[in-house]
Amino acid sequence: MSATYRGGEPVAEIVRSGFAESLHRGSVAVTDPSGELTASVGDAASPVFPRSANKPMQAVAMLRAGWEPASEADLAIAAASHKGEPFHLERVDSVLSHAGLGEDSLQCPPDLPGDPAARRSVVARGGEARRVYMNCSGKHAGMLAACAAASWDTESYREPGHPLQELIAATVEELTGESVRAVGVDGCGAPVLAISLTGLARAFARLVTAEEGTPERRVVDAMRAHSRLVDGSEAPDHRSMSAVPGLVAKGGAEGVHALAVPGAGAVAVKIDDGAGRASMPVALRALDTMAGYEFPAESKPVVEAMSWPEVYGGGQPVGRLRTLL
Repeated sequence: MSATYRGGEPVAEIVRSGFAESLHRGSVAVTDPSGELTASVGDAASPVFPRSANKPMQAVAMLRAGWEPASEADLAIAAASHKGEPFHLERVDSVLSHAGLGEDSLQCPPDLPGDPAARRSVVARGGEARRVYMNCSGKHAGMLAACAAASWDTESYREPGHPLQELIAATVEELTGESVRAVGVDGCGAPVLAISLTGLARAFARLVTAEEGTPERRVVDAMRAHSRLVDGSEAPDHRSMSAVPGLVAKGGAEGVHALAVPGAGAVAVKIDDGAGRASMPVALRALDTMAGYEFPAESKPVVEAMSWPEVYGGGQPVGRLRTLL
């Protein structure tokens, strides 16, 4: 396995008014339900930072540390990249309050909500950036709750040598079947672990095939049951999980997406230029053309709209993002 990601191949293009104006290169890994690599595009073997696509595995480690969420919804927010909508904030507050902690314990940076309406509401009433608004605050709240459950220090929970972060690294290595190749600092300040796209897809395949009641299965069941918490009301992970029975989806910054369906396998995508607009379309298309998954008839309208999103000019559709898989 190379120590440096070598880049991928053309996987999507933007077509405006019949003219191809932009090209996205990237890499794709597809595994079967057992986690074996069955198809790939580009560099599926070298390590990348999956960013927030690692969150389901981090949430598994939180449960293994002894955290017992007050609800499935609280578990879902711990694996989320939320948009700061009111119902997201309620869940983050719930995780913290049940652990006897408050917002001041969070060590993610202050931010404004990612959801446009929620952000406008905060600005209109003269509000300022807060840590709870940051899209990773659910993960940080879950980390703090896990530390409280295990009687670990909550001041140093972001440090790579903290017992929780060591448990997360061990969990990631177990689920991916490979060693962590690098440790960086994520946008939220917590450690981010480098693994290959093959390892990421393998982990998602293992999550959706885990036995009911295990930490792995509890996390994905919570994500599917409360998909609006995972990103937002109009966001791609919620839309895809709502449309496709059994699907689990989690995106990450810099053009990463991972999907899995029980019995069908898993897909992990990295878009080289970091463009998130291409990651979900490519992942859904790979699940179809490379994994051979037949989307249910009732899911196809939503899946097709997400796989071939429209490009606008003058407020009207004038083209599409076209996947090349």
